[in-house]
Amino acid sequence: MSRKPVHLEAQGPKGSRQAMWEEIRRLHLAGEPINAPDVRGHLQEVVPVGRVRDYLTGLEKAGYLGRIAEPRKSGQPVQYTLVRDVGVEAPRVRRDGSEPAQGRGREQMWRTLRILGEFSARQLASAASTPAVPVAEATASEYCRYLKAGGYLQTARSSAPGQAERFRLVASRWSGPRAPMIQRVKQLYDPNTGKVVVTRGLQGENGDNGDGGDA
Repeated sequence: MSRKPVHLEAQGPKGSRQAMWEEIRRLHLAGEPINAPDVRGHLQEVVPVGRVRDYLTGLEKAGYLGRIAEPRKSGQPVQYTLVRDVGVEAPRVRRDGSEPAQGRGREQMWRTLRILGEFSARQLASAASTPAVPVAEATASEYCRYLKAGGYLQTARSSAPGQAERFRLVASRWSGPRAPMIQRVKQLYDPNTGKVVVTRGLQGENGDNGDGGDA
């Protein structure tokens, strides 16, 4: 399969959801109907057809896809068209069309810290919170500590009695739109690069311990 145009591809490693979304957009751009077998058939990795069908069903219920043809015979696929293209990043939807809340707070913080300039963990939590997904100060504090250990953030003002540490984004370390995530094994993984940048115990790539200072 030839490489997709750059405006259809997310940068860095991607999971099956991202690969499916890129194929959906490619089929739409080519003026072709979208269905589960065609999407699955062009993926570079083997994805169960049931997972592809579930994703297409979720996208339809969430308003991203519209149904254009019902199956004429049992076993034939539903045909869709893309009616709401939100760009390169794949929508996160369940089969019922709802959006999972897991990870949304992290994504909101990652987008927000790029805008804020200089901030404390409390300010980041407040600015990144939405009515649907509030972000706790403790969550923002932990995220800032890991991002600092990974070199994404630097200290703009050290903590002192009565004042919290303030951070700013290191511009050259902005790796892409997908938020680095703290995994269950307590390491920071960047999905934009496919690399673990902070290992267990806040040990960064360069071997420096990132636990210094109070967040």
